[in-house]
Amino acid sequence: MLTNWDDPIAGIRQAKRENTVPPQSVLEQTLADLSAAEAAALPAPEATNPAFAAGDAQGGITGLEEVEFGAGRISVDDKQMINCRADLNQLVPFKYKWAWQKYLDACANHWMPQEINMTADIALWKNPDGLSEDERTIIKRNLGFFSSADSLVANNLVLAVYRHITNPECRQYLLRQAFEEALHTHAYQYCVESLGLDQAEVFNMYREIPSIHDKAAWAMRFTQSLGDPTFHTGTPAADQRLLRDLIAFYIVFEGIFFYVGFVQVLSMGRRNKMTGCAEQFQYILRDESMHMNFGIDVINQIKIENPHLWTADFQQEIIVMLREAVELETRYAYDTMPRGVLGLNANMFEEYLKFICDRRCAQIGLSEQYSGANNPFPWMSELMDLNKEKNFFETRVTEYQTGGVLNWD
Repeated sequence: MLTNWDDPIAGIRQAKRENTVPPQSVLEQTLADLSAAEAAALPAPEATNPAFAAGDAQGGITGLEEVEFGAGRISVDDKQMINCRADLNQLVPFKYKWAWQKYLDACANHWMPQEINMTADIALWKNPDGLSEDERTIIKRNLGFFSSADSLVANNLVLAVYRHITNPECRQYLLRQAFEEALHTHAYQYCVESLGLDQAEVFNMYREIPSIHDKAAWAMRFTQSLGDPTFHTGTPAADQRLLRDLIAFYIVFEGIFFYVGFVQVLSMGRRNKMTGCAEQFQYILRDESMHMNFGIDVINQIKIENPHLWTADFQQEIIVMLREAVELETRYAYDTMPRGVLGLNANMFEEYLKFICDRRCAQIGLSEQYSGANNPFPWMSELMDLNKEKNFFETRVTEYQTGGVLNWD
């Protein structure tokens, strides 16, 4: 259909006369491509999810349902993490006060990539003797991985997670998280542009570098509900599918897959190399730590409200998934660091990933998988857990908070 921008209504009328009006949704497009027999054989949403049939009548699965005049006010007990039929447009009363506090904390730590001085990085990168080839590989590979990874996370948040988490205060945090994921992609683009890197090379690494491709491909397995308009929670199988997707993104993608890159770039900053990129990554690490902790709370709350989902078989499936993720991230460590550099080597990362995996298991109630694994990078805990003091005239403190929440006492 050709759109007439001078008279769009006329364009639509012409399209209707020519029978070329496109379907109004992805589902309609899919049905349009099917034969009549194939389309008739597709199950209706209410057939695969009995709760869906009554959803609109009971109120509140998307927040876009018809407003009912005279409906009773909701109480805290009406709220739940998934499959909630209470009005999703009513933010208060809070049931999960921790979610609202995380939203406030995230807003208080607002930052922008352009605020970070990249001058020293640019000079060092342009100096032929400034960095070794291995150090340059570390910077480029991590910018390549993270630039696509945070876009993937943002898409999953907006198109899938937000849709299925049926709690308004959690949704409020998810909106902030989605903005932060966009901010992170902005930061990587800013680093790429500042250093004068080949943008096509960096932003296509998830298609062209095997270790980066494999992590992205692994994550895409857990975004099937993203492109599935017929998927709805409300049955044990569907609820487990959502819970599995949440664990894949919050525990694995943000809680395991990011950590080799964080250590590598932040280690360069500790040695006074690529300090601008390292500071960008330090802000991003703080954000991602908050994202992961929010996700862990959501996962555990779903378990509390739906204990029937946390079966022995399901737990074993999650353990297999986590061990697979450790193998993929270990492969990425060896790919980005084939030789020792910066006092680091791939064997240290292998130990670190096992240590991280055990922490993640404990955080969602699973048994340790690599008992005795140690943390070879204790300074990473300091970056995440301790307040750092910096000369404000040289750089911003990483714990910067907006003026409205600063305590001048």
